[in-house]
Amino acid sequence: MTRPVSPTVSRPMTDPTSRAQNPKLAVGLILVATMFIAGTTLAAKALGTDVLGAPLHPLQITHGRFAFALAGFLCVAAVMRPKITAPNLKLHIGRTAFGAAGVTFMFAAVAFIPLADATAISFLNPVFGMILAIPFLGEKVGRVRWAAAAIAFAGAVVLLRPGPDSFQVAALLAVGAALALGFELIFIKKLSRREPPLQILLINNTIGWLLISTVMIPYWQAPTAPQWAVLVALGLMMACAQTCFVNAMARADASYVTPFTYLTLIFAAAYDWAIFAAVPDGITLLGAAIIVSGAALLAWREARVGRSTAPVMPSAGSQT
Repeated sequence: MTRPVSPTVSRPMTDPTSRAQNPKLAVGLILVATMFIAGTTLAAKALGTDVLGAPLHPLQITHGRFAFALAGFLCVAAVMRPKITAPNLKLHIGRTAFGAAGVTFMFAAVAFIPLADATAISFLNPVFGMILAIPFLGEKVGRVRWAAAAIAFAGAVVLLRPGPDSFQVAALLAVGAALALGFELIFIKKLSRREPPLQILLINNTIGWLLISTVMIPYWQAPTAPQWAVLVALGLMMACAQTCFVNAMARADASYVTPFTYLTLIFAAAYDWAIFAAVPDGITLLGAAIIVSGAALLAWREARVGRSTAPVMPSAGSQT
């Protein structure tokens, strides 16, 4: 799992690393990022089931995600040699703790429910982020935003399939992932105003690797050769997705890019169908459509507000 990524940051208004505006390139980068993000959830599902060997624990999958993503970013840092400037470790630790929890919940969810369902539910994370911004950031939420939240939550209820014979308990893991990633958005919003993107990603993945390395020890089991390969691919795909998101946000307004992140759902459903022969049913399509409608309404509202205020929250398709 699937940081659903997750992990994007809004482009700071005074970030010296900002690039020239290029909306077409930004859209292309977002499309590539959504392919990678959906790929990470597919990899997590393969690792969490018996497709490649004995299923790995979600914490071990998350450990692989951080370890190999960090390896990728360290290679980039060795070339770019970024200057690390006074990081706010409290914010980084808070962001990483919630992000790691969200990714772990997501990776656990995709082992039991269709990728399309888990991905759609993960789109609740900007809605949770909006609600949490009220007490933690002192933001005011108007009627349009509350309406968007209500619509998105209604879609999540549909995907939970409330009923004695159809209720998906595992879908609650995806809801937990969205909630944790919503908390992460609060920290990302604060960090993105203070530090450059590469620094945030380097520190995030370093702390995440150290954190998960300690808690996953009781659940460690020796991966098979195919599982090692998929763990490496998962981490590198996440690193590529994060890089694409950061660069996309530097080249276009987040409000312009956000709608394209919902293509993650299409890629996830396509991968699930191609590899696991899982065909989305009517309830999946209905619930996903409702959630995307609510998240899109929120993105539209943020776009209008963003024209005269600070940059908008990270997009719905982000993961850590």
